[in-house]
Amino acid sequence: MDLDHIQVQPRLTLFSGRGSDKHSFGKGVADLLCGVRQSGSLNAAAKQIMMSYSKAWRIVNEAEEAMGCKLIDRDGARGSALTAEGARLLDAYLALDEFLSKAAQAKFEELMR
Repeated sequence: MDLDHIQVQPRLTLFSGRGSDKHSFGKGVADLLCGVRQSGSLNAAAKQIMMSYSKAWRIVNEAEEAMGCKLIDRDGARGSALTAEGARLLDAYLALDEFLSKAAQAKFEELMR
Protein backbone atom coordinates (compact mmCIF):
# COMPACT_ATOMS: atom_id res chain seq x y z
CA MET A 1 0.00 0.00 0.00
CA ASP A 2 1.33 3.44 -0.98
CA LEU A 3 1.35 5.88 1.95
CA ASP A 4 3.09 8.79 0.21
CA HIS A 5 -0.10 10.85 0.29
CA ILE A 6 -0.16 11.05 4.12
CA GLN A 7 0.87 14.36 5.66
CA VAL A 8 1.53 15.37 9.26
CA GLN A 9 -0.19 18.41 10.70
CA PRO A 10 1.05 19.25 14.22
CA ARG A 11 -0.98 21.61 16.41
CA LEU A 12 0.91 24.41 18.09
CA THR A 13 -0.42 26.13 21.19
CA LEU A 14 1.25 28.89 23.17
CA PHE A 15 0.53 28.87 26.92
CA SER A 16 1.15 31.75 29.28
CA GLY A 17 2.65 29.65 32.08
CA ARG A 18 0.23 31.24 34.53
CA GLY A 19 -1.09 27.91 35.72
CA SER A 20 -4.16 27.66 33.48
CA ASP A 21 -4.18 25.90 30.15
CA LYS A 22 -7.86 26.72 29.55
CA HIS A 23 -7.11 29.89 27.61
CA SER A 24 -4.24 29.97 25.20
CA PHE A 25 -2.99 31.16 21.83
CA GLY A 26 -3.55 28.63 19.09
CA LYS A 27 -4.74 28.31 15.52
CA GLY A 28 -8.07 30.07 16.09
CA VAL A 29 -6.44 33.14 17.64
CA ALA A 30 -3.74 33.15 14.96
CA ASP A 31 -6.35 32.95 12.18
CA LEU A 32 -8.25 35.87 13.68
CA LEU A 33 -5.11 37.97 14.11
CA CYS A 34 -4.02 37.23 10.53
CA GLY A 35 -7.44 38.39 9.38
CA VAL A 36 -7.20 41.59 11.44
CA ARG A 37 -3.74 42.24 10.01
CA GLN A 38 -5.06 41.81 6.45
CA SER A 39 -8.44 43.52 6.74
CA GLY A 40 -8.11 45.93 9.65
CA SER A 41 -11.29 44.53 11.16
CA LEU A 42 -12.06 41.78 13.68
CA ASN A 43 -15.55 41.51 12.21
CA ALA A 44 -14.16 40.93 8.71
CA ALA A 45 -11.60 38.46 10.11
CA ALA A 46 -14.37 36.49 11.85
CA LYS A 47 -16.52 36.41 8.71
CA GLN A 48 -13.54 35.20 6.67
CA ILE A 49 -13.26 32.07 8.82
CA MET A 50 -17.05 31.74 9.24
CA MET A 51 -17.03 32.59 12.94
CA SER A 52 -19.53 34.79 14.71
CA TYR A 53 -18.29 38.22 15.73
CA SER A 54 -19.24 37.58 19.37
CA LYS A 55 -17.22 34.35 19.42
CA ALA A 56 -14.25 36.15 17.84
CA TRP A 57 -14.40 38.81 20.57
CA ARG A 58 -14.57 36.11 23.26
CA ILE A 59 -11.60 34.20 21.83
CA VAL A 60 -9.47 37.33 21.52
CA ASN A 61 -10.42 38.54 25.01
CA GLU A 62 -9.59 35.15 26.54
CA ALA A 63 -6.26 35.04 24.71
CA GLU A 64 -5.43 38.57 25.86
CA GLU A 65 -6.22 37.59 29.44
CA ALA A 66 -4.13 34.43 29.20
CA MET A 67 -1.16 36.09 27.50
CA GLY A 68 -1.27 39.09 29.82
CA CYS A 69 -1.25 41.68 27.04
CA LYS A 70 -3.52 43.31 24.50
CA LEU A 71 -3.37 41.65 21.10
CA ILE A 72 -5.66 44.02 19.23
CA ASP A 73 -6.22 47.76 19.45
CA ARG A 74 -9.88 48.48 18.80
CA ASP A 75 -10.93 51.80 17.29
CA GLY A 76 -14.71 51.46 17.34
CA ALA A 77 -16.27 51.74 13.90
CA ARG A 78 -12.87 52.40 12.34
CA GLY A 79 -11.76 48.82 12.86
CA SER A 80 -8.90 47.11 14.65
CA ALA A 81 -5.15 46.71 14.37
CA LEU A 82 -2.65 44.39 15.98
CA THR A 83 -0.72 45.75 18.92
CA ALA A 84 3.06 45.42 18.88
CA GLU A 85 2.75 42.45 21.27
CA GLY A 86 0.00 40.91 19.15
CA ALA A 87 2.12 41.21 16.02
CA ARG A 88 5.16 39.70 17.77
CA LEU A 89 3.18 36.77 19.14
CA LEU A 90 1.50 36.15 15.79
CA ASP A 91 4.79 36.28 13.88
CA ALA A 92 6.43 33.92 16.40
CA TYR A 93 3.45 31.56 16.23
CA LEU A 94 3.46 31.50 12.43
CA ALA A 95 7.22 30.91 12.26
CA LEU A 96 7.08 28.10 14.83
CA ASP A 97 4.07 26.53 13.13
CA GLU A 98 5.88 26.47 9.78
CA PHE A 99 9.06 25.09 11.37
CA LEU A 100 7.21 22.35 13.25
CA SER A 101 5.14 21.36 10.23
CA LYS A 102 8.21 20.96 8.03
CA ALA A 103 10.19 19.12 10.71
CA ALA A 104 7.31 16.79 11.55
CA GLN A 105 6.65 15.98 7.89
CA ALA A 106 10.34 15.27 7.26
CA LYS A 107 10.56 13.01 10.32
CA PHE A 108 7.36 11.21 9.31
CA GLU A 109 8.73 10.55 5.83
CA GLU A 110 11.98 9.28 7.35
CA LEU A 111 10.08 6.93 9.66
CA MET A 112 7.92 5.64 6.82
CA ARG A 113 10.86 4.59 4.61
